[in-house]
Amino acid sequence: MARIKGGLNVKKKHNRVLKLAKGYRGARSKQYRVAKQSVMRALTTSYAGRKERKRQFRQLWIARINAAARMNGLSYSKFMYGLKLANVDLNRKVLADMAINDAEGFATLAELAKSKIA
Repeated sequence: MARIKGGLNVKKKHNRVLKLAKGYRGARSKQYRVAKQSVMRALTTSYAGRKERKRQFRQLWIARINAAARMNGLSYSKFMYGLKLANVDLNRKVLADMAINDAEGFATLAELAKSKIA
């Protein structure tokens, strides 16, 4: 029986990795072994970055809500607690957008939160 060599499949695997490494400097984009290490690290970092981006956006929304709430005489925590007591189910993304684009609507929510706390 003839020996089967995996030349074609190995070549495809190498090319797939080298294609992902396109644009890297020097050996990182030319040599398979070095490219594989760089691509693995890059994919790990990009996965972590996607998780980090969600954290950063939530942080931004909270900062915007806090700033707008303080302009209406409330802290962020008291504002959110008041909304919870009032059964207002708006997420932080929508509240942050309201804080910037709809100041009157946000002020109405702040008054509602104040009345529920007091």
